[in-house]
Amino acid sequence: MRHPVLLMLVLVLVFCTGCSHATQPDSQYSLYLVRHAEKQADGSKDPGLTAAGEQRAEKLATWLADKNIIDVWSSDYQRSRHTAKPSLANSGLELKLYDPRDLPALAAKLRDRQNNAVVVGHSNTTPQLAGLLCNCVVADMDDLEYDLLFVVSVTDGEAKLDVLSQKNIFQP
Repeated sequence: MRHPVLLMLVLVLVFCTGCSHATQPDSQYSLYLVRHAEKQADGSKDPGLTAAGEQRAEKLATWLADKNIIDVWSSDYQRSRHTAKPSLANSGLELKLYDPRDLPALAAKLRDRQNNAVVVGHSNTTPQLAGLLCNCVVADMDDLEYDLLFVVSVTDGEAKLDVLSQKNIFQP
């Protein structure tokens, strides 16, 4: 009689162990940080994208399509939301907004969620966020720079930063 009970206990433990692993986030994920694409020079505080900016956003979405993106984040500015829009359309995900004045809070959310994610920001926030995520020094971006892609790869809590040029990765 003891053996069937012991066997049942072992099966329950094995089953429960398998369940807990299925609900835990991956210990390996990537965060793709970009500045919004080229903006219109219309003098407004919230300009949209230029035609070149719209093309860049489309190319970014195509490049990200096979990256298993779970979250798409953007500041609540038209140029940022429009840069994220093609990635959302391709994935069916909903846009998550963040406050660019509170990057430590966003960094904490990204670390907690441990999902592959895209974050669209600005020339003055994207390098800062990358630095917070990799705990490293990241050079500032020039206001005319639109082609950098910061990739923070995290494996078992260790973050590594790669800075890529979109000119190189968007080529066929």
